[in-house]
Amino acid sequence: MVERFAVIPASYVFLLRDGDQGTEVLLQSRQNTGYMDQHWAAAAAGHVEQGETAFAAAQREATEELGISDIDLEFVTSMQRTQGGALIEERIDFFFTARSWSGEPRIIEPEKCAEIGWFPLITLPAPMVPHELQVLRGLAAGEVAPYTTFGF
Repeated sequence: MVERFAVIPASYVFLLRDGDQGTEVLLQSRQNTGYMDQHWAAAAAGHVEQGETAFAAAQREATEELGISDIDLEFVTSMQRTQGGALIEERIDFFFTARSWSGEPRIIEPEKCAEIGWFPLITLPAPMVPHELQVLRGLAAGEVAPYTTFGF
């Protein structure tokens, strides 16, 4: 009998606005998380909890991590990804964008976030979390498929 594996779901929110160099995205510099610390990443992201939809998780994470509410989310893509090595991890990520929300985004969890900043999609900071960079490059090019993969 083949043993089934668990897939870990997560939701990501890219806040977008118009800037001098085109569309800008709000990113955070990760710290003390144990995963991709000192890399730039979505300003709000996290695991989908049991009994929660990916959409609800995206709203919750944006409120918990940035202190904003009334987030007008738009679904962008789902990404199936894997990470090899001694432990093979399988994930499904749900990416959303938002151009409208209430409140001013700010750091709510300073132990996990060193800083946040707005960056033009055409000149993203480095280093970035690779699978998130793939989605942001697609947004910049105006072509993100509704289903994407990473690591296969």
